Amino acid sequence: MVLDLVLIGLAVTLFPFPLMAFVLVLSTRGGVWKGLAFIVAWLACQVAVVAAVLLLTGGEPPQPKSSPSTAALAGKLAVGVGLVGYAEHRRRRAARPHRPSRMANRLERVSAWSSAGLAVLLQPWGLVAAGAATVVEADLSRLESYLALLAYCLIASSSLLTMEVYALVAPHSARVRLRALRTWLDGHQDQAIIGLCLVIGLVLVSKSLYQLTA
Repeated sequence: MVLDLVLIGLAVTLFPFPLMAFVLVLSTRGGVWKGLAFIVAWLACQVAVVAAVLLLTGGEPPQPKSSPSTAALAGKLAVGVGLVGYAEHRRRRAARPHRPSRMANRLERVSAWSSAGLAVLLQPWGLVAAGAATVVEADLSRLESYLALLAYCLIASSSLLTMEVYALVAPHSARVRLRALRTWLDGHQDQAIIGLCLVIGLVLVSKSLYQLTA
């Protein structure tokens, strides 16, 4: 579970769409405060999903070979297949001519509340679902599970936290670096999405099939 959560957390934090939106939010007037609102809402979503899964499981992983265990593995398999399918969809779409992003114009006058709402809307929900399917295995009677869940939430937010601190400590340097990051993401978003979804999808599919057939 721990390795899976680390991989999924990395995929979430590196997903291009929220990164691009966050860079644009930071570049607006009062961007540091709006970025903070974005991060708080982002983290709240991650924690809420984890908490909801733990409430459903009672903090105990389902017994192996039981109906709940089989259902959980089937759900994880479905999420993995969905991610692989989405990666293929993006691969085919990537062959089309790239259109410049219009996100910048829409976010020029974004408010702190709008930034928070944007963080919720731009969650990579497919990857978040993958994380939720993995959290089912958490056993809250063990300290390692608490640490793994905390690490997952922090890793999934690490890129945003890093950019927020950078913009606060060195605003002028951050503005230049983040603009360059935005340009790179705008030109490579399809490749990044395909790679992240494909890797996580294949991991979920392979592990779920192995556990279902073992």
